[in-house]
Amino acid sequence: MTDTPSPADAEGAGNDGGDGDGSVSLDPRTLRGLAHPLRIRLLAALREHGPATASGLAARLGESSGATSYHLRQLAAHGFVEDDPERGTARERWWRAAHRGTRFDAGTFLSHPDPEVRGAIGLFARGVALHHAAELDSWVTRLDDWSQEWQGSFDLSDFSLRLTPARARALRTELHAVLESYRDPAPAPEEPEAEPVRVHLHVIPRTTD
Repeated sequence: MTDTPSPADAEGAGNDGGDGDGSVSLDPRTLRGLAHPLRIRLLAALREHGPATASGLAARLGESSGATSYHLRQLAAHGFVEDDPERGTARERWWRAAHRGTRFDAGTFLSHPDPEVRGAIGLFARGVALHHAAELDSWVTRLDDWSQEWQGSFDLSDFSLRLTPARARALRTELHAVLESYRDPAPAPEEPEAEPVRVHLHVIPRTTD
């Protein structure tokens, strides 16, 4: 699983109003609220880096503060972000992610009778794909900044398998379980070299044409 919203599921920060694991399940209304590339990036940044202001997020993402402020309000209207009362002041509004992650059943939405809902899935999935590509590009660009230990620990593998839809779902479930077994709430004191690690998981069918 990842810390960015993804069509299968995702995790980040917060724990209100969602499923038992602290994530929130999308419905057609909230899906449309998240189906925007900048909103996906804003939510991912809040989940990965913690609370921030619209201006702070604008600087981090290379956007205008007007754009980040507008889209943060839209995310708030759909329940994805909320005010951070511990940091907000009369002059500066701080935002935080409202849930650990985002989940939805892509198959159910793709068969939805409303074409706008089906279209929102495409926007959402493309936004997540672009975010993953940007993260990977950033890592490759800055590879020399990391220690030899980390340079020897990353992975850019891909595999070609022949699967049925049922086996593909089973593979996804098993891979998620393996990743969860490596999740710790915080690195132990004897592990000062621990760093946040991003794991992208893509399971996509390919035509033989």
